[in-house]
Amino acid sequence: MSDSFEFATPALFGTEGELVLLRAAVDPRFLEELLDALAQLDFPVNPELHHRLGQVVVEFPAYDRHVEEVGKILRDSGLDGLILQVCGVLAGNAAN
Repeated sequence: MSDSFEFATPALFGTEGELVLLRAAVDPRFLEELLDALAQLDFPVNPELHHRLGQVVVEFPAYDRHVEEVGKILRDSGLDGLILQVCGVLAGNAAN
């Protein structure tokens, strides 16, 4: 007899969708511009900053329905070259 197990990443859901972790690495010279852009969002953002050699990683939770809004704000703020990573909030915290 063979058993098959499938491991899924746990997820958190609310009325606005799945709670995800958004992450972007930015050159320290552009950190203020990124934080100013995030302050323009229509939902509260409490970013966590991780300082690494030559970059600052900015992470914050948000519902998946807001991902496009975050991307638009970043593009409108001239940060369109920034890569925005999206992962499950529980999986993202396990990676740190």
